[in-house]
Amino acid sequence: MQVQLFVPCFMDQLYPQTAFNTVKVLERAGCTVSYNTEQTCCGQPAFNAGFRTESQAVCTKFLKDFSGASLIVTPSASCAGFIRNYYSLLFENTTRIKELKHLTSNVYELSDFLVNNLGITKLGASLKGKVAYHDSCAGLREYGIKKEPRTLLNEVEGLEIVDMNDVETCCGFGGTFAVKFGSISAAMGDQKAKNAEDTGADYLVSTDMSCLMHIDGVMKKKGSQMQCLHLADVLASGY
Repeated sequence: MQVQLFVPCFMDQLYPQTAFNTVKVLERAGCTVSYNTEQTCCGQPAFNAGFRTESQAVCTKFLKDFSGASLIVTPSASCAGFIRNYYSLLFENTTRIKELKHLTSNVYELSDFLVNNLGITKLGASLKGKVAYHDSCAGLREYGIKKEPRTLLNEVEGLEIVDMNDVETCCGFGGTFAVKFGSISAAMGDQKAKNAEDTGADYLVSTDMSCLMHIDGVMKKKGSQMQCLHLADVLASGY
């Protein structure tokens, strides 16, 4: 199966290894992965900050970069959820609406694509230790995934999933929210980090590296030994 990979802009700049691991996982699942080096951003940061015109310009570039793609997979529930839910709002009553509907219906978050499209739950990954899973707001409420990441983690050899208190509560990042309301964001991140640490887990895992970036910053400041890993990093382990 041929898929186009969309790598979130911040992941490209800060966590490129997670992007490479996404390719590794998709190829392990039998996919041929293409990557358009002209791609940049899905437009979500500008949209969330209230800059609709600027966001539409970035989204227009996304449509151009992925024009004709039959399947687009991304290691970000946040980006996938934004494209699926808000592109139609930005481009309503425009000539791009037909093109838009085709593209947005073919954008998938990684775990959803593996479990629900390919029917794959076991990739032969192995990682020893305990893992707590964080439901990102975007993944849970915008994209609508919950069981898929856990299904994949359950099939990782040597891994034990432990439950975290208030697992569906926001970590406090929220993109520009963390900038505009720094003290509130930090307090929410501190509570999420504490809930994760209280499980005694070795790893905190999520489908959104943006959440993990925020939580990891809090943990490092506290001197925590817990590691934050994207789901793709876990699924690419051990082979």
